[in-house]
Amino acid sequence: MPSLLLLLGLTNQEQSTMATGGAGAGEVRHWTAAVNGISLHVAEQGPATGPAVLLLHGFPELWLSWRHQMSALAARGYRALAPDLRGYGDSEVPAGGAADYTMLHVVGDVVALLDHLGLPDALVAGHDLGAQVLWHLCLFRPDRVRAAVALGVPYFPRSPVPMADFLAARGDGFYISQFQEPGRAEKAFAKHDVATVLKKFYSLELDDLSAPPGVEVIDFFQASPSPLPWMTEEELGQYADKFQKTGFTGPLNYYRAMDLTWQLTAPWHGAKITVPAKFIAGDKDTGVQSLGVGRYIDSGAFKSNVPNLEVAIIEGHHFIQQEQAERVTSEILSFLDKFI
Repeated sequence: MPSLLLLLGLTNQEQSTMATGGAGAGEVRHWTAAVNGISLHVAEQGPATGPAVLLLHGFPELWLSWRHQMSALAARGYRALAPDLRGYGDSEVPAGGAADYTMLHVVGDVVALLDHLGLPDALVAGHDLGAQVLWHLCLFRPDRVRAAVALGVPYFPRSPVPMADFLAARGDGFYISQFQEPGRAEKAFAKHDVATVLKKFYSLELDDLSAPPGVEVIDFFQASPSPLPWMTEEELGQYADKFQKTGFTGPLNYYRAMDLTWQLTAPWHGAKITVPAKFIAGDKDTGVQSLGVGRYIDSGAFKSNVPNLEVAIIEGHHFIQQEQAERVTSEILSFLDKFI
């Protein structure tokens, strides 16, 4: 439901000021907006008159995953806007099941947010799941994206076979396969405390994201026994508090909607991405190593599908904008500066 602030008719700036006591460029302001039929929470930093950069987080993350880039963008004069995607954090969690979480729904949220802000277009960055949202935004509404930066997940054109067939070929041990059945992953996750579930994902350095037969992936994944070098225990607690409140069903529904998204995106079959784009990934990212992404990039197929493309493979793993914050920020800024 829309927040009380929205029901009172307050503007974004008024909501931000109420939330933080001010609206200076150096602080993070928080506000909510009614967009596309849901309430979306947005964290904002930087001058309201600066070039807008929309930052889309991945799984299982929140707006907080962009904290380092937000402060750097703000210091450079950009207006950094990082929403919690639907089903995450302080944004609304639609209760209609997977049918409420297709890429058309999530891209609709992003377009409606740009409309709400009065922005004809924006610079957009996305990581992991957020990169998939970004690519679909470029596909559906290239007029709304001035330039795009994708982290970890490249653009793959629509498969000739349904997503259900792809997952069947991967087998039941594959993490996305296990996410398909409503309630299965939630039940497996519930055997662990929320912080441990998150740390298991954040610690991933496997070559393959599949569990042995009869084993749930969350039980197979191992959490680092020591604190992560790129995340404080306080920051992990911030993530855990939000997922404790919302649960994991909303985020998991993105995976359960993949086959429906495949069905609905038939009109874009074979389409290329025409927006200027940069792809950044860690050289030890499990997705790059195990899902054929490296071969896809090296063969020139990625460049063929995204003609106006730059690629930067840097040292690091999957949660690259947090693990290698300074390097990723530098890569993003050097690209975005060309388009302002």
